Amino acid sequence: MHSSGKPHDEAPWSVGFCCMACLCPCIAFGRISEIVEKGSTSCGASGARYILIMCITGFPGLYSCFYRSKLRKQYRLKGGCCGDCMRHLYCEICALTQEYHELQNRGLDMSIGWHANVEKNQGLAMAPVVEKGMANR
Repeated sequence: MHSSGKPHDEAPWSVGFCCMACLCPCIAFGRISEIVEKGSTSCGASGARYILIMCITGFPGLYSCFYRSKLRKQYRLKGGCCGDCMRHLYCEICALTQEYHELQNRGLDMSIGWHANVEKNQGLAMAPVVEKGMANR
């Protein structure tokens, strides 16, 4: 542990741009959640929940911030739960873009979903790749 109390092997987040997050955040979120949940939730179901929460509350980040926390924990990325929620509440599109690109940078084809990615990678369970990290560009 560093003197800050954080493990030595935390990786930084990567940055990038994703038109989908801007034009249709429900699809971007659906794809992210399907990968983060390892296929137990479909892109369509998560996207529909995202739209429903957006229509009811006006703040879909209330739902999507939990997936950022799951993603961060799976890949041992820097940050914390409070920061995850703040990013989604104040800059939903930026947060979704960053998460989407993080998964792409780790070799996932976001357009084909979890199960097709597993098949594409010879049926092996996809372990987090920590050393690739989320580097700023």
